[in-house]
Amino acid sequence: MVDDARARKPSPTASRAFGGGAWRRAAMRTWILRVGSSILIWTAVMQLTSVWQPRLPKSWPPACFDRRGGAAVAGQGNGDANANLFVLGREDHALSGSLSTPPDLLPRRVYRSNGYLKVSCNGGLNQMRAAICDMVTIARYLNLTLVIPELDKTSFWADPSDFGDIFNVNHFINSLRDEVKIVKSLPKKFSRKIHTQPFSMPPVSWSSEKYYLKQILPLIRKHKVIHFNRTDARLANNGLPLRLQRLRCRVNYEALRFTPEIEALGDKLISILRRSGFFVVLHLRYEMDMLSFSGCTHGCSDKETEELTRMRYAFPWWKEKEIVSEKKRLDGLCPLTPEETALVLQALGFKRDTLIYIASGGIYGGERRLAALRTSYPKIVRKEMLLSADELRPFQNHSTQMAALDYLVSVASDVFVPTYDGNMAKVVEGHRRYTGFRRTIVLDRRELVELLDLLRDGKLSWDQFSIAVKEVHKDRMGQPTVRKVIPGRPKEEDYFYANPQECTGPPRSSNIESRKSDI
Repeated sequence: MVDDARARKPSPTASRAFGGGAWRRAAMRTWILRVGSSILIWTAVMQLTSVWQPRLPKSWPPACFDRRGGAAVAGQGNGDANANLFVLGREDHALSGSLSTPPDLLPRRVYRSNGYLKVSCNGGLNQMRAAICDMVTIARYLNLTLVIPELDKTSFWADPSDFGDIFNVNHFINSLRDEVKIVKSLPKKFSRKIHTQPFSMPPVSWSSEKYYLKQILPLIRKHKVIHFNRTDARLANNGLPLRLQRLRCRVNYEALRFTPEIEALGDKLISILRRSGFFVVLHLRYEMDMLSFSGCTHGCSDKETEELTRMRYAFPWWKEKEIVSEKKRLDGLCPLTPEETALVLQALGFKRDTLIYIASGGIYGGERRLAALRTSYPKIVRKEMLLSADELRPFQNHSTQMAALDYLVSVASDVFVPTYDGNMAKVVEGHRRYTGFRRTIVLDRRELVELLDLLRDGKLSWDQFSIAVKEVHKDRMGQPTVRKVIPGRPKEEDYFYANPQECTGPPRSSNIESRKSDI
C-alpha cells in the first residue's frame, strides 16, 4: 500500500519539470521583491543617518559636534545645483580657540559626493598650508571627496617632500571626517575608467564661495574629477559664510599637525630655549631668493647686486624683472637688512642680553651681514646651533621640513618679530592671535625706512629715533583688530590667515599686560 501510494505521488523533480516555467517566474518575483525591499530599507537608513545626531558620551567635548556639518541644508536659489548639493549650515558655532585634541574618531559625516578634488599646491610651506585649508573648505562646501594634496616640488627650493613627510596624514583625515571625506589617492578602478589625466585648471584668485558653486561645480559634475594646478590665494579673505571661515581655522589650527618626528624635534628646540626664560623669534627674511625676487639690494655690494639680478632673470615664473631697489625700499616693500633690524630692536627696547632665535634659511652674505646684529645681541641662536648634526640630518635638503621646525618655535615664542610680511610672517601672526593674541610686532617698514635714513643722516638723535619707533608700533603688537577690507583689491587688504577674527576668542589679559613689561 505504501509502495502504491509512493508510486501514485509525483516526485518533486517531476513537479518542477512539469511546471518549470511557473516555478521560475515565482522565484524571480520573490528575488525582485527581496532586492527592492533591501534597497528601500537601505535608503531609509541612509536618510535617517544624515539627519540623526546621536547622544554623545559625557566625556566627549560638546564642541566636537558643534563643529561638524550636522544635517546639511540645501543650497538655495541655484537651480540645478540644488539637485544633489548640500552646503554648510549657517549656524554660528564658535570655535573654542584652544588646541585640545578631538577624539581619535569623530562620527563620519554621511553625504553624497559630487566628485573628486585633486590639488597641487604651489609655493613654500606656509603658502601651501593656507592653500590646503582653503581646498578642504571648498571640498566641504561643494560636497566633494578630497584627495591628499600634492606639494610643490618644482619651485626655487626644489624640496621633494610629500604631504606625509611634513604633515600627519592620519590625523588630518580623521580629524576632519565629520566634515569631508579625504582619501590618499583616487580609487584605482576609477582611475582606470577615465583613462586620461583629470581635467586641470587654476581657480580664479580671491574667489567667493559663489564662484565655486556656479563655475566649478558644473565642471566637476561633467568630469567627475577636477585638478586644481594652482592653489595660492584662491579663496576670498572676506564675505564668506561664517561656517566656512571657521572651518578654515579648524583645518589650520587643529587638523594640520606636523609629523611626530617634526613635532618632537620642534618641542626639543622650544624646551632648550625655555630653559633660558624669555626668548624672541626673529624671522629675518634676508635669504638670497627673497632679495632676488623682490629686487631689494640695499646694503649689497655691486657684485652681490649683479648676482641677485642674474638669478631673477633665470627663473621665468618670477615675472617682475626690472626693479628699482631704492624705490621699493622707500615704499616699504623690502625686508629690513640685518643692520637695520639691529637698530629697530634696540629702539623698541629689547635688551642686549635678549635671547634671539633666528628663524630663516641661509642669510645672504652669511656671518658678515650678521655681524652688526650679533654685536648688538650676542645671544643669537639658530636651530643648527641648538641641535646636533645627527638630529638635523633627516631634515637636511628638505627646506620645507626645516621651515616646519621654525614655524613651531615661532608660534611658541614670547615675542615674534618678522622683518618682512611674507607668508610665514602672516600665517604665524594669525596662529598666535588664535592662541590668545600672543605678542607679534608687525613692523611698519615704510615708516621705519624713513626714520632709519633720518637717523643715518644725523637729522634725528637716538632718543628721538627710539621714541618715534615705539610710537609707530604701539598699536602693532598683535592686539585684537578688525581686518581691513578693500573691495576689489584683495591683495591690499588684510590677509585672512594673518587675522582670523571669526575664530579668535577674547584676548587674555595676561598677554596684553606682558606687552608692557617684556621689553
